[in-house]
Amino acid sequence: MKKFNRYINSNVLFNVANLNSFTVGLKIIAGLFTSKFIAIFIGAEGLALVGNISSFLKGIQSFSALGFYKGLVKYIAEFKEKEEDLSKVLSTGFYIGFISTMAAALSCYYFADYVNTFLFGDADYTYVIEILAFVLPLYSLNAFCFAIMNGYSKYKFLLIINIIGQIGGLLITLLLIWQDRIDGALIAIAITPGLIFLITLVGILFRTSLVPFVKITKVSSTMLNKLSPYSVMALTSAVALPVVMILIRNYIIDEIGIKEAGYWEAMNRISDYYMMFVNSLIALYLVPKLKTIDTKTDFRNEVLSFYKSLMPYFAGILIILYFARSLAIRLIFSEEFLPTGELFLWQILGDFIRVLAMVIAYQFLAKKMFSHFIILEIFLFVTLYVSSIYLIDVYGLEGAVMGHFLTHLLHFGIVILIFSSSLFRIIPEDTI
Repeated sequence: MKKFNRYINSNVLFNVANLNSFTVGLKIIAGLFTSKFIAIFIGAEGLALVGNISSFLKGIQSFSALGFYKGLVKYIAEFKEKEEDLSKVLSTGFYIGFISTMAAALSCYYFADYVNTFLFGDADYTYVIEILAFVLPLYSLNAFCFAIMNGYSKYKFLLIINIIGQIGGLLITLLLIWQDRIDGALIAIAITPGLIFLITLVGILFRTSLVPFVKITKVSSTMLNKLSPYSVMALTSAVALPVVMILIRNYIIDEIGIKEAGYWEAMNRISDYYMMFVNSLIALYLVPKLKTIDTKTDFRNEVLSFYKSLMPYFAGILIILYFARSLAIRLIFSEEFLPTGELFLWQILGDFIRVLAMVIAYQFLAKKMFSHFIILEIFLFVTLYVSSIYLIDVYGLEGAVMGHFLTHLLHFGIVILIFSSSLFRIIPEDTI
């Protein structure tokens, strides 16, 4: 426990940690309320469709912003006192992002029928895709504004916007679900990003002096090259995973049934709630430490220390959740979703191994091992799709979570092999 407290009490990115903790907590609370309303007013069939539009929204949002967010935050913070370089960062991020956003929005609008067929099959929710196309530019503007505020360490302002945005988005979502059932849920998912931008817009004037820095003549190919690695890494995960999830969900709908797809989506949601917290903890407290590590011995010690500090508690939470799964399902959803309990074992085992791999794999990000990261991510998503489809054919719905477990087991094994010399061998104090 003392070692774990050492992480928590660390002053590394303390303000960011507070912001992130509040944000994650609000997202989980909002997600729990939304899941309950969906269970009551829409049911398992509706949840399957909600899962598809949510996955699509994540992918198209990430594509529209080109995954620039982390890169923009880094370089805005680095160049905020250098006007020329700052202008290049802001101008390149804004104008390249504007082009990609408009391309994504126009594609969504003019190919709404095809997107609707891909997401909803015979059901006609084309108008939801068209609404999403209009809202998409607002999401990109919001991400751009958030990157600026984050780069300038405006943590209190970000916290306030997140609180207002999460509460406002939750209230609108619950109201629309209550009034229009499945249509309301789909519309709420499409318009919420626009709502958050309108809230952000109220406070944008905090850096009015930055507006003159955004010039089309300052778009820089050099700065674009600097942002590109962050973009490629972000897009690989943020676009590929939602597409794979949609494909698996559609396969379940076609081969087993839409209600069963809803059970699988419910399991994913429960997993997302606790994984959201673990992801933020690793990103905030482990990655900054990995960036400062230069030797294999220090890397090994840091990984093992984190394992000893966090993993026993995480394992304990997962064990409790497994044995209390029926209660958890009733609290978060409803009795209709009790068949979801049959999916817990393989999902939980997969998530535990997933965290074990993440702790090591974050070294790819910390040390900018971009090619390793991208190749491994592609392998993960291809394996997830192929194994899930195969195991669904053999074992039914449970095969989907078995594929999740198998994928992350293989992923963990490969990560171990890549860093085996750092983790297991008696090694000299050379660099990683």
